[in-house]
Amino acid sequence: MTRQRRRAQTRALNNSTPLRLVFALICLSLASLMAHAALAQEKIIKSHGYSYFGELKYPADYPYFDYVNPDAPKGGEISIALSGTFDSMNPYSRKGKASALSTVMYESLLGEVLAGGGALPADADGELYGLLAESLEYPETKDWVIFYMRPEARFSDGTPVTAHDVLFSHNLLLDQGLKSYADAVRKRIPKAEVIDDHTIKFYFTEGISRRSLIDQVGTVPVWSQKWYEDTGARLDEGRLEVSPGSGPYLIDQIDVSRRATFRRNPDYWGWHLPINKGRHNFDRIRLEYFTDATTAFEAFKAGEVTFRTESDPKKWASFYDFPAIERGSVVREELPDGTPPAMTGIVFNLGSEAFKDKRVREAVALCFNFEWTNKSLLYGLNAQQRSFSTGTDLESKGLPAGDELEFLKSLGDIVPSALLTTEPLVPHTSDPDRLLTRKNLRLAKKLLDQAGWVTGDDGIRRNAQGKSLTLNFLFNSSGEPTDRAIGENFVSNLKTMGIDARFESVDSAQYTKRERDRDYDLVFDGYPSLMGTGTGLLQRFGSEAASYSLFNPAGLASPLVDAIINKSLLTSSQAEEDMTIRALDRVLRHEFFLIPTGYAPDHWVAYWDMYEHPEKQPPFALGALDFWWYNAEKAEALKASGALR
Repeated sequence: MTRQRRRAQTRALNNSTPLRLVFALICLSLASLMAHAALAQEKIIKSHGYSYFGELKYPADYPYFDYVNPDAPKGGEISIALSGTFDSMNPYSRKGKASALSTVMYESLLGEVLAGGGALPADADGELYGLLAESLEYPETKDWVIFYMRPEARFSDGTPVTAHDVLFSHNLLLDQGLKSYADAVRKRIPKAEVIDDHTIKFYFTEGISRRSLIDQVGTVPVWSQKWYEDTGARLDEGRLEVSPGSGPYLIDQIDVSRRATFRRNPDYWGWHLPINKGRHNFDRIRLEYFTDATTAFEAFKAGEVTFRTESDPKKWASFYDFPAIERGSVVREELPDGTPPAMTGIVFNLGSEAFKDKRVREAVALCFNFEWTNKSLLYGLNAQQRSFSTGTDLESKGLPAGDELEFLKSLGDIVPSALLTTEPLVPHTSDPDRLLTRKNLRLAKKLLDQAGWVTGDDGIRRNAQGKSLTLNFLFNSSGEPTDRAIGENFVSNLKTMGIDARFESVDSAQYTKRERDRDYDLVFDGYPSLMGTGTGLLQRFGSEAASYSLFNPAGLASPLVDAIINKSLLTSSQAEEDMTIRALDRVLRHEFFLIPTGYAPDHWVAYWDMYEHPEKQPPFALGALDFWWYNAEKAEALKASGALR
């Protein structure tokens, strides 16, 4: 518009517009100018990493993570035994059973999940550092985020990793990924756009919590758009062929249900990055699959596999006395585990008709004797989970008081009065010398009678309609023998109460399908520990996806749990967040949807004496496949002695 034309329009307005309209236009112009000024003054945060409250342990120029050995040698092989089967390398589909480590080839904008479990870095909870992205920026409001990618990043086929691949991967998970994930993300991330080949921006929905948004988009695995378009492959299908990744490992060899081998990529683009120093040290990672846990253990004893994380207390206490241990060829260690234990055990399917009555769940739980199980089957090595945050300051204790009490009261009528007047639920105690404790049996029978399940002349409990109380306990036949013994003894106690209980041991393929379809009343499963808030809590414990989420094996759906999680997502300080998590722990225990069966307080590991690890173990990961390394001299000594082939 020319200056003369603007002046003409101004004169026309002055001649024809009432004074009030002129004043209104002036006000609108001033408001617009003020809005632009506010945007200009809005603080934009630029960083090499991200945490919700903005605090990072490692500065922008960090050389490597504190717990790694930056001079760790590269080389060698580590092999691990697994029980069961696999027929796919795609873990993002409900079809097929994917091999372990089938995501190890892929990277994300901000760090990744460690191979073998845990988060990165392993010594700082809730922090992420740039990997495919060298930096990010976002406003204090966290309404959006921009990632600036490293232009040198390459897929293993040599093609560049671009912002177009990031956008493609984000959309692919929404269109073809797990429904519970896609439903949650669509509501929170309405738009993403590529700014240029190495810059991408994500926008977040107005009026919702900013929790788990930047870290959500920053940790999406990045796949090659070109490969998917060229092959026509889908994310929702089981398959062995996979897209090229940008990570330090490649698939080397796949033998379905027998072996999966991964090799370190010497041409990996990111070896120079500080996030990778002292990590990814093995030339090969080999996974060996066996039909059952007993065969897998025998393979370790024979040196066919070389590293083992032990989960069975019975084995740890009494099976590690074979010749290789006695002559020092195998090392046995207990390493500290700084994470609160997961809440694992016997999970109730809350969709089962009988379990909709909490009294039935309580009665069934009274038939599990942790003390006897720990003494008789687990050599006293397990500890009992009290809460979803056992042993941390997030564990709810005593009567609700102070801020937590006020918080619970603010939620209104959905809070049961008992929550405000009773201490958090803790596991019952039992006689360690008797499989079935009589006082617990009497209480359990009373609860079942109150729930309308009365004992008939044949000793079987039935309801008013004459239907027997029938429960099936689903078990994977490739599981640990000790777990089988725990389940069978528990079912024996259930039968003593007149419950028609059945222990169903099925093969791995059938177990996977039935578990996904929730075709069980009881199953060994669990939930991760509570370490903080995030939208992932809604996938684990929320009502919206409860009927189909693979992450919620009980099918928990509670308006009170939903309300606490949603309030927790809106907290503005660490203290406030911690208070809501303690309240959540209290309520989850009140909902009573699993029977905790205990946990090992440390990492139990055994390995052939050719591996080494940092002297100081980081608190949040064992990291054997990530930051341990191979000692070639020790390996040669084992071979020279005939201990290993």
